[in-house]
Amino acid sequence: MSRSSSLGDRLYRGETGIDFVGRRRTWFIISGVLVLISLAALGFRGLNLGIEFQGGAVFSVPNATCSIESARDVASQATGAEAIVTETGAGIVRVQTPPVEPAQSQEITRLLADACGVPAGDITVQVVGPTWGAEITSKGIQALLVFLVLVTLFLAIYFEWRFAVAALIALAHDIILTVGIYAVTGLQVTPATLIGFLTILGYSLYDTVVVFDKVKEDTKGITAQSVMTYGEAANRAVNQVLVRSINTTITSLLPVLAIIVVGAGLLGAGTLLDLAVALAVGMFVGVYSSLFIATPVAVMLKTRQPDIKALDKRVMARRGGSGRRAAESQEAAAAAVGLVEVPSEGGGASAASTGERQQPKRQPRSKRGKK
Repeated sequence: MSRSSSLGDRLYRGETGIDFVGRRRTWFIISGVLVLISLAALGFRGLNLGIEFQGGAVFSVPNATCSIESARDVASQATGAEAIVTETGAGIVRVQTPPVEPAQSQEITRLLADACGVPAGDITVQVVGPTWGAEITSKGIQALLVFLVLVTLFLAIYFEWRFAVAALIALAHDIILTVGIYAVTGLQVTPATLIGFLTILGYSLYDTVVVFDKVKEDTKGITAQSVMTYGEAANRAVNQVLVRSINTTITSLLPVLAIIVVGAGLLGAGTLLDLAVALAVGMFVGVYSSLFIATPVAVMLKTRQPDIKALDKRVMARRGGSGRRAAESQEAAAAAVGLVEVPSEGGGASAASTGERQQPKRQPRSKRGKK
């Protein structure tokens, strides 16, 4: 048996595991700090929006012999504004400028052709107005709202409203952290990135539903016993699907990493990079929230139910009574061999406390036969 399979068996049997529920305050603090950093980066730095959202022109120069600095100088002097110049893996220099007029676009194309040593006809120009980006943003927000409403209804019907609230909190956590990573790193946000955002929400929800379904299975009829609390049963359920969540994430990340390395790195497909980075970041954040945020929040809400409160009190009382009985038995056994002090009726220490054996006094031989 391999080490991974044996670990999975031990997790499933409850012999080992991570205390996801019991240490929820730790996970909440970590996530809270990350959320604050993301919101601060979003507020102070903002997002590096692509041309599709803010409008402008993109000049793609293939087989360019010029440097990025020289191409930036040419475009900046022609437009009077700072140009964004990048080089893809395929040797294409991409020059992004603010919105320009058709005549100005032709002039920039000619200047770039002279500076980079390529025919002007080989340079492709893409001009996008800001209204198109606003429309994409509006459609994306509408799709997100519809998605959240349907998700809430599904979870409330299949599980209950407490699980639906926990799942929405986890989804909001995923969105904020993913957007925050883009704000901190300065990665460009394009329509492909928006598609990636919506995709990772579905992935995160899938992983959360898998965990919730196991919690529902393991806690069914839990109030009929007095051995395990609701939180302990939920924590065991999360550990039982831990290996599955990790394996699912790894297998899902392999094609995404292939897109980043091959599609974007070797072939220079920038759109693939925008999509793949959003997917990779979202998958990491999604599996984290499913394990460390969604279930602990659901347990926190469930433990406020009267029947779950009564169950937890009953379990604790039983454990406390068992502990006292066990302690009394150990004390009695220790007193029998003179290891502990047992108070006498007069309040003094008994002979057991001194370690001396108490035996009847023997009479002298001269008096044994006399009565």
